[in-house]
Amino acid sequence: MKPSLASATAISALVPTESELDYATSCELPMPWATFRLHAFVEPATGKEHVAITLGDVANGEPVLARIHSECLTGDALFSLRCDCGPQLEAALKKIAEEGRGALFYLRQEGRGIGLVNKIRAYQLQDAGADTVEANEALGFKPDQRNYKLCKPMLQHLQISSLRLMTNNPRKITAMEQLGLKVVERVPLVITRNPFNERYLTTKAAKLGHLF
Repeated sequence: MKPSLASATAISALVPTESELDYATSCELPMPWATFRLHAFVEPATGKEHVAITLGDVANGEPVLARIHSECLTGDALFSLRCDCGPQLEAALKKIAEEGRGALFYLRQEGRGIGLVNKIRAYQLQDAGADTVEANEALGFKPDQRNYKLCKPMLQHLQISSLRLMTNNPRKITAMEQLGLKVVERVPLVITRNPFNERYLTTKAAKLGHLF
């Protein structure tokens, strides 16, 4: 599938200027599905913190089942039905646990990179009729401002070079390949639609090139 003009334009927002990220520490993290390993990283320039969650031996050279997940307070922690973020996060961790090996990269990039307060402003515009892309643009932002270069030092620290990427977003695959990572498989992560996220998911497909 060839990305739409809007989708192609937004690719540059996925891989902006280089961002330094330092490893901080790791610990065990018991979760409902398995006991994972939690790895903390910090952006020295901003103090912003990101984490990787791993299970099993991810450094053995075999492709790693992985999810790149951007923070969504409303979906991940508050169970919002407006998006598919929370269910995707849970489904990805369950899939990794079922396989006994994998990694999830949790990036602190709320609202496709515009921040929590601006995301709530965008929600207000959506309440008035705008779709997710129109709302971001009305606030002066690109449709997607996330920086996936943050993944590179995390992947290097964990010695991961090839991925089986759980995503519906082909632009994430493009971003990983631009970083020199090999994506050997796209693993769909499709969540059940509901009346509150129907337009959100439709816009993802029509304007951002997501595959459902």
